[in-house]
Amino acid sequence: MTEQLQGKRVAILVSHGFEQSEMTEPRRALDESGAETVLVSPVSGRVKGWRHKEWGDEFPVDLALGQARAQDFDALVLPGGQMNPDNLRMNSAAVDLVQGFIAAGKPVAAICHGPWLLVEADAVRGRRLTSWPSVRTDLRNAGAQWVDEETVVDGNLLTSRKPDDLPAFNAEMIALFAASGPGGRPGAQPEQRPRLH
Repeated sequence: MTEQLQGKRVAILVSHGFEQSEMTEPRRALDESGAETVLVSPVSGRVKGWRHKEWGDEFPVDLALGQARAQDFDALVLPGGQMNPDNLRMNSAAVDLVQGFIAAGKPVAAICHGPWLLVEADAVRGRRLTSWPSVRTDLRNAGAQWVDEETVVDGNLLTSRKPDDLPAFNAEMIALFAASGPGGRPGAQPEQRPRLH
């Protein structure tokens, strides 16, 4: 275990149907780096994962979405799976939580369909991102520059395409979260990118 993220508290926002590996593998990487991970959900009790084409395991929810506040965390992880972010983007408390992290300049890592929540939070305009291919048009329509790359870091945002990208996603996530200062603010201001028109 390394201590790169010692003292960091990371929220992982999920609802039923998150792609299981996109929660469990980043969570393991974060835990092994010394972070405290907190599974946040609008679902009470236990939340159910999805394994490719069938339901997966159930996981205990650590914190109810209604009690989660961006100021209590250093960073946010948004796993994918088609059902999970589609449900969350219709939940105003989930969108508000994501907007809180964005407004504070805290790092956010989203994979696969997870960037749908960034679209709903109006956090992608003028930013360079990637995602599962079917989310590409939604990102472009929201003002993002979409690219087909394993991982993309743009300021405080990290995005990735799919479960196969998890090793690279986890490595970039640890580096991004470690580079943020107290309270999740980046130690150095990210370079300002020109807005896309």
